[in-house]
Amino acid sequence: MLQVIRQKYRMLKHSLNERSRRVWAAAEARVLGFGGASVVARATGVSRSTIVRGLKEAGSGRGAREDRVRRPGGGRKSATAIDPSLRAALERLVDPVSRGDPESALRWTCKSTRLLAKELVADGHQASDWLVRHLLYDLGYSLQANRKTKEGTRHPDRDAQFRHINARVVRQLRLRQPAISVDTKKKELVGDFKNGGREWRPRGNPHRVQVHDFIDPKKGKAIPYGVYDLALNRGWVAVGIDHDTAAFAVHTIRRWWKSMGTKAYPRATSLLIVADSGGSNGSRVRLWKWELQRLADATQLTIHVSHLPPGTSKWNKIEHRLFSFISRNWRGRPLLTHATIVKLIASTQTATGLKVRCILDTRRYPKEVKVTDEQMATIRLKPDSFHGDWNYAIRPHEA
Repeated sequence: MLQVIRQKYRMLKHSLNERSRRVWAAAEARVLGFGGASVVARATGVSRSTIVRGLKEAGSGRGAREDRVRRPGGGRKSATAIDPSLRAALERLVDPVSRGDPESALRWTCKSTRLLAKELVADGHQASDWLVRHLLYDLGYSLQANRKTKEGTRHPDRDAQFRHINARVVRQLRLRQPAISVDTKKKELVGDFKNGGREWRPRGNPHRVQVHDFIDPKKGKAIPYGVYDLALNRGWVAVGIDHDTAAFAVHTIRRWWKSMGTKAYPRATSLLIVADSGGSNGSRVRLWKWELQRLADATQLTIHVSHLPPGTSKWNKIEHRLFSFISRNWRGRPLLTHATIVKLIASTQTATGLKVRCILDTRRYPKEVKVTDEQMATIRLKPDSFHGDWNYAIRPHEA
């Protein structure tokens, strides 16, 4: 709405005199209803008092006399005309902390307009935060939030690894063999803590939650580890209560296979797992490979693993095909108990057919479990020819 009014004003302002500008702004404010004067003032720069005056004139039906229209150049001078050094003084204040692309004409600043006005006044200028705001817009500054775009060091084989993973998934699905994406969702505090987002509730009756997010020792935290079936659009989530270890990750995959995988793929001979390069399922984690060997022996499946390149975890399929919908489903709701979390995850569905099963895993998974060189030597691990550190197969021992 602001942008539309601003564009209208830019097209008309050179054809409007003082009175017609006031009348036009008042008409726009009247159409918007309550709060319209403030919206039009922000969009056009016409003072709110002027717009209110126009609304009063329209309400009285008298209007302003035509002979009272101010001549061009009349009225109070602009602040920069009265104080020609004001703009340069503001630039000096902002420039040392300015941000943004040096090649871009649009810049943004991290100093507040109130603080900048205070510093200008201390330097001998007449300025208010409202004036500073308009001057910053004229100088090409704008308020902006952070945006997550940096992924760290870009590996030279990043794109090649993505193509490799895609080819492996396509081949696996063409053979009617299971392919899954796995990862740990963000850990959540259990209790009456604030949860991001909003939900529909009776007016004036929001959930009352704790002011501080300190962990409740009695309730602890929830660790959701997910398995997403790339072919069937099905999710399996285990909510752990102890530690996010490789043993917990592989045990979740094992339970998914026993509960869902064997029914969906009764003739499976292999399993493809797409995982991040770090965390409990990292490419360098010995326990991860040791536990996968135990899984391969128990299921007699050849387990193929492909890790996403470092710094690209947000591209994992499970992130935007499962976890994003879970977060949307429980937004604005305090996660009071583990049972609440399990129910909210299990009730996640989408119009495209996503269904999720969720269980609570109360087992204990100790940290810093060491896998010896002798144990590693027993793993039937075969690295791929392309980036064997990221792509490998673990074959089962003979039953």
